[in-house]
Amino acid sequence: MRFPSARVARLSSGLALRTVEHPGPPVVTCALSVPVGSASDPADRPGLLALTADLFDEGSLARPSLELHGALDRIGARLGTEVGTDSTTVSLTTLSRYAIDGLRLLAEIVAEPRFDPADVERVRDLRRSRLRQLKTVPGAVADRLFLETIFGTHPYGHPGLGTDEALASIEADLVRDFHRDTFRLGPATLVIVGALSHEEAESAAAEAFGDVPVSPASSVVVDAAMVPPPPAPTGRLFAVDRPGAVQTELRIGHLGVRRLTPEYHALLALNMVLGGQFTSRLNQRLREERGYTYGVRTSFDCRRAPGPFSMDGSVQADATVEAVSEVLGEMSAIGRDRPVTGDELGLARAALTRGFARGFETAGQVARGLTRLLIQQLPPDYYDTFVPLVEKVDEAAVTEAALTHLRADEAIVVAVGPLEQFGAGLEALGLGPLQTIDG
Repeated sequence: MRFPSARVARLSSGLALRTVEHPGPPVVTCALSVPVGSASDPADRPGLLALTADLFDEGSLARPSLELHGALDRIGARLGTEVGTDSTTVSLTTLSRYAIDGLRLLAEIVAEPRFDPADVERVRDLRRSRLRQLKTVPGAVADRLFLETIFGTHPYGHPGLGTDEALASIEADLVRDFHRDTFRLGPATLVIVGALSHEEAESAAAEAFGDVPVSPASSVVVDAAMVPPPPAPTGRLFAVDRPGAVQTELRIGHLGVRRLTPEYHALLALNMVLGGQFTSRLNQRLREERGYTYGVRTSFDCRRAPGPFSMDGSVQADATVEAVSEVLGEMSAIGRDRPVTGDELGLARAALTRGFARGFETAGQVARGLTRLLIQQLPPDYYDTFVPLVEKVDEAAVTEAALTHLRADEAIVVAVGPLEQFGAGLEALGLGPLQTIDG
């Protein structure tokens, strides 16, 4: 496949622009990507960035929420906001003949949000209610504890949703000040993909964003890639007791790699073999052979700074210890006693490459692909070279990646389940003392 070519431009205001001509249905997707994500939450206000972004569609300075949504409805627009650890993207899809109207609304939504105190309080309280609900969900508890254990006080050490305690003290003035300091358009990029020529797209962008201030990045914005890596966790076994539960939520892993690691494609193949698809070793072992689980998965969450490698899954409570032992054993064996085979690698390559082109069929998919390039600072030909580079990965490269980037002897274990059934058994694995956390 060949990823559509993007024209690089810059508006007179200084806003960076990428445009892609995408012939087909008469639609256009406009996406404003700002390199500020949940990693830029203040240390004492986790969740502030996501709350701020969630308020974008609650009205602008020019019009309250109902009027704003009425304007979106009149042009058949679909608005979306995506908050990641390193970036936030606000996108709008509409008919191409409404491109200028859509871009004006996008500029209004991001640059001049209303942040009415009543709206801030309502959305904040909804998120607090959701957080209280999640405290009863074992998977959410395991995810939060795993992040906190791996990253500690590092900017990646909290879920984007934040905490109930932190959100409780957030008021409209704080949201307004945080938005002013973080959502500056100097480091942002506007992406326009659709049934428009480059010239039409640039003209529409200039008309819509011409008067929007473009300020340089603020010191409030945290680039996680510039932050020192977190120290090693204070232990390896952590548990939250859920008496009477019939399953245990498990998270097993360690600090992984950044997105720009040279072994990235080999790591993708390694992950597919280990736990990234239904036919993976872990799924076959724990589900098909042992019957401990409905399924588990592994992933390398590669970000601008090193993200986590993790195994996620729920297992029968009485099989918790055996499952942990099996996972750690497979992590160790794939780089040593049982290196990847040619057949396994063939299945991994197929899973990664067959259907890859289908991810770039629509204007929205192309826009998302282009914003990922910007966020991760990848070369323009990344998607063109993806399939050839995956097909070039051989068994030796996967084994080397496993030896370098899978560290079973350092992996931590987070278990949320009935402690009386597995506590003593986990400590008997020789991973150190079990630390019980109040979840």
